[in-house]
Amino acid sequence: MTFNLFEPIYSKVLALAKHKYSERYLAGISFAESSFFPIPVDVMLAPMVLAQPDKAWRLASITTVMSILGGVFGYLIGAFLFDSYGDEILNYFHAHDKFAQVQASYIEHGMAIVLLAGFTPVPYKIFTIASGVVGIAIFPFILLSLISRGARFFLVAGLVKLGGDKLESTIHKQIEWLGWGTLILAALAFTIYKLW
Repeated sequence: MTFNLFEPIYSKVLALAKHKYSERYLAGISFAESSFFPIPVDVMLAPMVLAQPDKAWRLASITTVMSILGGVFGYLIGAFLFDSYGDEILNYFHAHDKFAQVQASYIEHGMAIVLLAGFTPVPYKIFTIASGVVGIAIFPFILLSLISRGARFFLVAGLVKLGGDKLESTIHKQIEWLGWGTLILAALAFTIYKLW
């Protein structure tokens, strides 16, 4: 008898990806992930493209647009609410150190940091809130976010669409190994980060 932890979760996500309101869920998570939600939206985008490959570009577009709108909301949090609630926000995400690093990056690299933010493992919401706190110009922020986030989500959608049924079959067969491997790698990365 085998114990499958990740297969039921994966099957559930695929089922949700085919739900009639799945695009609304994707839009909501894309918005929230850029300003306050802790889980990357890629975990919903990829299965949705697997479930509906003919809608890959539409799904990537929804994710990009809603992510940018969520980023603007994060920017507004930083610009108008950070003085009052900044400590609570950073405490919630355990992000004081990361936030200080992002602020230092703005000083060192300026607006270019927004381009990099779309691809880094650092949660994008930290960059959006920091952008508002630092007070960078809103329109360049939106443009650079559009470029970086759009590139990321269209790349994810394109790779998953290209992999198609073969990728889905491989993931389904190897989901337990992939799940446990990802957890182990995340734990190792966290340990190295803390020690370093």
